[in-house]
Amino acid sequence: MRPRIYSSIKFGFSSEDIDREVLDVILRLNGAGYKAYIVGGGVRDLLLGKRPKDFDLVTDARPTQIKRIFRNARVIGRRFKLVHIYFSRLKYLELATFRQKQSDPDDPSEEQYDQNEFGTEETDAFRRDLTINGLYYDPESEEIIDYVGGVEDLQAGLVKVIGEPALRFAEDPVRML
Repeated sequence: MRPRIYSSIKFGFSSEDIDREVLDVILRLNGAGYKAYIVGGGVRDLLLGKRPKDFDLVTDARPTQIKRIFRNARVIGRRFKLVHIYFSRLKYLELATFRQKQSDPDDPSEEQYDQNEFGTEETDAFRRDLTINGLYYDPESEEIIDYVGGVEDLQAGLVKVIGEPALRFAEDPVRML
């Protein structure tokens, strides 16, 4: 599926509105040959003209590859590996690798399914919870990448679940809040 691509300038923001550390991490990953984007609520907030409280990042680099690029990185998590890149004791960025579709969609509570199945930016978009959180922002090209119709839903004031709501809420019950 081809995503819709939007210019962030059309929505009144640019890479100048992004924290310097976020840009540095993305540029460093891109320079090492990986794709890296801002994803989720940070993109949604920028589209709404709000200052994001934080930025989540996503990449095609695996956790061990990220750790090789950043000496200040720590791999965390058991169900799904994430990387925290530390800038100080209290300031860090969370970086996830693109995820694949869940291997056992019939029973998401089953302890044995592996959430470390890495995927592509497209499969990752369809693993996210809400369409308005399934948006990627590339600060180098200043483009918003939308596989799930999140920009249209945001403009229409709609909150839609990506995929089957029961499955999404079973994966992470906090999503209902």
